[in-house]
Amino acid sequence: MDPAKSAGIDTDSMTLTRFVLEGQKEHPDATGDLTILLNALLTAIKAVSTAVRRAGVSDLFGIAGTTNVQGETVQKLDVLSNQLFINMLSSSYNVGVMISEENEQVIVVDEKRRGKYIVAFDPLDGSSNIDCLVSIGSIFGIYRAKHDDHPTVDDALQPGNQMVAAGYALYGSATMVVLSTGGPVNGFTLDPNVGEFLLTHKDMRIKPRGKIFSINEAYSKYWDQGLHDYVKRCKYPPGDKAPYNARYIGSMVADVHRTIVYGGIFMYPAHAKSPSGKLRLLYECNPMAYLVEKAGGKATDGRQRILDICPTGLHQRSGCYLGSTEDVDDLLACLQGAK
Repeated sequence: MDPAKSAGIDTDSMTLTRFVLEGQKEHPDATGDLTILLNALLTAIKAVSTAVRRAGVSDLFGIAGTTNVQGETVQKLDVLSNQLFINMLSSSYNVGVMISEENEQVIVVDEKRRGKYIVAFDPLDGSSNIDCLVSIGSIFGIYRAKHDDHPTVDDALQPGNQMVAAGYALYGSATMVVLSTGGPVNGFTLDPNVGEFLLTHKDMRIKPRGKIFSINEAYSKYWDQGLHDYVKRCKYPPGDKAPYNARYIGSMVADVHRTIVYGGIFMYPAHAKSPSGKLRLLYECNPMAYLVEKAGGKATDGRQRILDICPTGLHQRSGCYLGSTEDVDDLLACLQGAK
């Protein structure tokens, strides 16, 4: 008997790093710099995952006593996660500029360690759910700098269609990284026994139509009529069709991950109270839209494709609708029909 099999050990497992390295074979001009950058991100994600698991016994629950550039209360884990991302990415020697939800200005890496990539990230998305143990996550999008030697804010303000990679980490019943480097979307689950992310969800695809709609209905008094019409259609479909299931967690990573896995639609609209939307374009909407499209879905702000929006500010907000293509098309028809 094979001792490895009897011990339940895979001696030829596909780790995330190995997967990316094998993908380089398809690009003869690849330098390996992106792989090094992704490894730095994975180190930060592993450290954040450990901190999230130990938050209760390490006194990391609760607020840090400050607010971020968005005016939101900063949690202790927000501060720790942000510093981990900044330090790990800086030490990769492949990042020139970083944009973080927690920092008002761009973070320009010291010239001696400066690289050719730009990373926009939300180090800990859904942190308001930390204290009640709801799933939270990290989101990131990676761009190629326009100017390798002297990166500026202009380098950071690129539309999402210029991203070379995007992904998120979900800290739930397991820790998973979902990633695309321009090709299919793949999911890698952290095996705590070996400390590596192993390929568990290959070529993730969104169903053309799902059975779930996800939105915070508490703000329905501020919605446009078209959105009211669409949600009513989900609840009271014509004929003998079954109504959609309503699922809303309040953590974007968890809600979008469910949408990718099960299909359906995730909605975080701009409305009368938040005319520009609530989610941030560079490090929330763009990476998620990129992943959803690579998985066969669709992402829009209600008027145009999210990835085609040209950002004008680091913390620019946007409405966000994404998920199964047919569901998003139904939503757009309702939005257009109400005008």
